[in-house]
Amino acid sequence: MNDDLQAADDGLAHGPDPNSSFHKLGKGMVAFLRATLGFEPEIMREGSIFHPFLHYECRLTALNPLASDRLADAETTASADRRKAQLDSNVYRSAIYPLGSEFALCHAQSQLMSAVVAVLNESLTEGIRGFYKLRKAFVTLNTILDAENKYMRSISGESLPSNRSVDSLRSTRSAAQPVNGAPRGLGDQSAPPGKHEEPLLDTVRQNEAKAAAAANAKAEHQDSTRDEDDDADDDFYDADEFYDEKQKTEEYTGHIEIDGVVKDLAKSSMESNITINDQDLPPAKTLPPNHQILDHDPDSDVFSNPIDVFIHSGANLCFGLLLVMISMIPPAFGKLLLIIGFHGDRDRGLRLLWQASKFHNINGAMAGLTLLGFYHAVVGFADILPDLSATDSSNVQGYPKQRCEALLQDMRTRHPKSQLWILEEARMQAMNRRLSTALSILESSSKNKSPLKQVEALNMFEKGLNAMYIHDYALCAESFIECVKLNNWSHALYYYIAGAAHVEAYRHCAPPDPDREMHAEKATEYLRLAPKYAGKKKFMARQLPFDVFVTRKVKKWEHRCDQWDLRFIDVVGVSPLEEMVLFWNGYRRMDDAQLRTSLDNLAWSDNPNPNSIWKREESDERAVLAVLRATTLRHLGRWDEAVEVLRKDVLAVDKAQLKGGLRDDWTAPVAHYEMGAVCWMRRRERGSGTKNEGVGNSTNGGGGGVGEGKTEEKWVKECEGWIEKAAKWESYELDARVGLKVATAQDTLKKWREGVS
Repeated sequence: MNDDLQAADDGLAHGPDPNSSFHKLGKGMVAFLRATLGFEPEIMREGSIFHPFLHYECRLTALNPLASDRLADAETTASADRRKAQLDSNVYRSAIYPLGSEFALCHAQSQLMSAVVAVLNESLTEGIRGFYKLRKAFVTLNTILDAENKYMRSISGESLPSNRSVDSLRSTRSAAQPVNGAPRGLGDQSAPPGKHEEPLLDTVRQNEAKAAAAANAKAEHQDSTRDEDDDADDDFYDADEFYDEKQKTEEYTGHIEIDGVVKDLAKSSMESNITINDQDLPPAKTLPPNHQILDHDPDSDVFSNPIDVFIHSGANLCFGLLLVMISMIPPAFGKLLLIIGFHGDRDRGLRLLWQASKFHNINGAMAGLTLLGFYHAVVGFADILPDLSATDSSNVQGYPKQRCEALLQDMRTRHPKSQLWILEEARMQAMNRRLSTALSILESSSKNKSPLKQVEALNMFEKGLNAMYIHDYALCAESFIECVKLNNWSHALYYYIAGAAHVEAYRHCAPPDPDREMHAEKATEYLRLAPKYAGKKKFMARQLPFDVFVTRKVKKWEHRCDQWDLRFIDVVGVSPLEEMVLFWNGYRRMDDAQLRTSLDNLAWSDNPNPNSIWKREESDERAVLAVLRATTLRHLGRWDEAVEVLRKDVLAVDKAQLKGGLRDDWTAPVAHYEMGAVCWMRRRERGSGTKNEGVGNSTNGGGGGVGEGKTEEKWVKECEGWIEKAAKWESYELDARVGLKVATAQDTLKKWREGVS
């Protein structure tokens, strides 16, 4: 975490026991980070995905045999060491965790890294395989966290409840019954010798023994008929039998049991005829009471042994990351939730990550990086967020500004040489609408380049975005062209934004400015170049959304060129750069002066003096201008104007005129989201007159306002109507990106309802 992976590799190779599970896990992690952050060609081969925490359309990687072998070796060694620990009477016996938990954690962490590689692979088959690995890692981590909850109940003198404390994994069985897929000694409820075990648990076990034996017999029968080649590389552990220290764990591969139904994994796919409904997936989750959560500080007597520290911080990191990431899976990948077998839980996942970040080890550092990335990217991308309580320091929703500042300071103190924390500091400044300060930090950082090339690429990408937000078109174009040189991923996006910046610069140059034609040539060159790089990368066998968007936009302009017999630069239409600002939610980071500059840029479009083609524009182009203008007005607090613009040029237009062909079909659903955002912002408003006019009927976009005295409840109800309609919209361009904002809004509204009920 100090940007020195070579020193880490050397230290692990020459340690006192370089063949231990811990050393091998470390080596696998170094190779994993070197590939995903370093971009050394000899370490990786190309892969792809939009990384939600890095807020960056980046080229992540799948590993070459060197790293893949390291992770596989770490997984195998950890599995063997776990079995040995269960039979060794001299091993450390934790008061919290079952025997061998430290090796089970190593095993799960190796699986997680292998799963990430598989999921980010362009192959659909490998992606599905990766989700199976995620599920297996989840089961192991779930049982480790269960052991912590059981420990907290035991020291508080409580008996075990009738259902599991960690209810993210659905089960209709008793709390005492082991979970399919967990390593033996973790999935069951047996305690280490000498540890007190509640009488209730013994009673439940006796009652469930026959049912468990029947389930085992069924699973073994299925396994015996399985083709040997099906999922031969997946290691599922049959944990339905109760733990016996004298018996080694047997491996079970190729099948998975969900609510008593055994499915053949090798024959399942995203295109299978599996029917998904709410009964197939886990129910909503609730946090255990605070006194049942192990949230002690590192200096607590509970963590007097470093093995317990390793298990606790690692399990909180990995389980928290899983819960947060899975909670963000878009609806288009709903079938994958059946494969995984569990739902995400953003609130609980964030709390686990905050707990892990307290510890001064690699787990704590990774948790800190994940948290800062989440708040500065995912939260920074949304508008409808919970209110933060000034007195509740434990709040993890919204953007806990003070907690993030303290965390960043702590991480920079722990790892002063890493450029990753400087990048997060710049993002934090941008979140606080101090874009000039953010750019200064990135400029200073570029003078001390990180040996990790991906960090340099991230810095350059962030610089380009910030330059776009402050309307520095030359720096914006220059930064994104530099991104083309730094890596081979997303060239279509880089060229498109660079070309869009030159379009804006061209419009700001009045004839006979000599730079005007230079910007026209550069804009035309880069925008026409962008589609040539689109479609070369895929995620889970699907073309990337921005590639589709860029290709369609340029085709639209080429068609207008031929139809209207005009130069390419003169048919571009509403500012494509302001459109990019919208999709990266840059308006939230702008101060009032920068927002007014955006309004001036948008005013160019419907001004017939500089833009003589406006009278020819179709409804979809006018809707683009309306959504961009309304979003800018909303951030300026000019809510009535924003609503009026949306009603007139989007909501009142026939939906058929806003989709199909080369039209921009995203404007109507985004307009509904914007109406909901206005309602959310106005719910705290107190006043009279037009300031308290209703936004309109959330069903059809029409109607008058409620008027003076409109309550917070009514504003929120109206917001829910708009957001619900946006969430149920048919498929449209960039729906996954907009869907992330909508999903965050739904989560916020749900929590608001829970708070007032």
